[in-house]
Amino acid sequence: MPLYALGLNHRTASIEVRERVAFPLTAQRSAIDSLRQETDAQEIALISTCNRTEIYLRASNRVALEAAARWLNAQPAAIGLDLSSHFYTLHEADVPRHAFRVASGLDSMILGEPQILGQVKLAVKIANEANALSGSLDRMFQETFKVAKEVRTQTEIGATSVSMAAASLKLAQQLFGDIREIKLLLIGVGEMIELSATHFAAQSPKQIVVANRTLERGEELARRFNASAITLQALPERVHEFDAVITSTGSTLPIIGKGMIERALKLRRRKPMFIVDLAVPRDVEAEVGELNDIYLYTLDSLGRVIQQNLDKREAAVAQADAIIKIRTEEFMNWLAARSAVPVIQQIRGRADQYRQTELERAQKMLAKGEDPAKVLEALAHGLTNKFLHHPLAALNRSAGEDRDALANVLEKLYPQAE
Repeated sequence: MPLYALGLNHRTASIEVRERVAFPLTAQRSAIDSLRQETDAQEIALISTCNRTEIYLRASNRVALEAAARWLNAQPAAIGLDLSSHFYTLHEADVPRHAFRVASGLDSMILGEPQILGQVKLAVKIANEANALSGSLDRMFQETFKVAKEVRTQTEIGATSVSMAAASLKLAQQLFGDIREIKLLLIGVGEMIELSATHFAAQSPKQIVVANRTLERGEELARRFNASAITLQALPERVHEFDAVITSTGSTLPIIGKGMIERALKLRRRKPMFIVDLAVPRDVEAEVGELNDIYLYTLDSLGRVIQQNLDKREAAVAQADAIIKIRTEEFMNWLAARSAVPVIQQIRGRADQYRQTELERAQKMLAKGEDPAKVLEALAHGLTNKFLHHPLAALNRSAGEDRDALANVLEKLYPQAE
């Protein structure tokens, strides 16, 4: 069965749209179950990250793809949006090619960023736990992981990667100069916050505080960076203390609002605040960016800054795409061979039937005492006639273009002896 993919990403949709169809890890299993009922696809995988939401399908036809599009449009947070203009759809060879590029970091907002491979692996794990992968789509993702590793080890694509965390640090340095003079608040304990903590801690800021819904997990991360921890409930009273705020949580609603920051600015006496929102859906209300003395960066705005500084990447991209082209062709050849298995089995079954029929006939002739040489001749003649009967009959029944096409096939199946 064919492979399909439907999605939207940072190139086709703004963060305001992407956050409306983002699926946190806790919601992906139920989303896959719902998709399976809606599309009736044989295999399904859902990849939802900060930069993309993509649905991969193995189905008998494009009806499943159309059903997946309707399903996304019907999500409660997407009601009122016209997602059709943001969608891209992929079919056959374009599906593995795209998956290979995504996992290799070639389709990321930041070229070569390493986090996406882990995110794809986690999405595939969830799909497997939901028993939604069992055939060629599952094989495609296993190949995806191999290709991503090959691209990263054989090209310099990873060397051109500039992480969001590193970019955040550079922007903060441009604003504040010496990071040792600022107080930093990190909200969340995920991978992006860990990366940010690593980059900023290396510059020895005056203070680092980790805010998290669960204090215990916040304290666990804080200990690694000689920091302290608070709960999210303490943010309204404490946020004014910090010069820089970096947030990335799994909250479905903003945790920092315009009113909270307006109060913080008054307490800071208009001293500027640097805020980086790495979450999708966003942790910070968009209106916060309208305030004076606030420097707010989202994934999209931060990505645009970074892309301006990535000008030595063409060679690495060309090498990576060359690898992906070869691996895509290999996968499609495997897929084609797999689809031919039922036909091969049918031909073998028919051949065994011919062999058994002629063998029994020859054995009867030998039992009657007939000349073995004549029996062998009859056996060979019988097998030849049976193997040739169907293709010759089909050729005789056909005419015009059908006859020419069939003749070409027979010529390939039975090439002239050299």
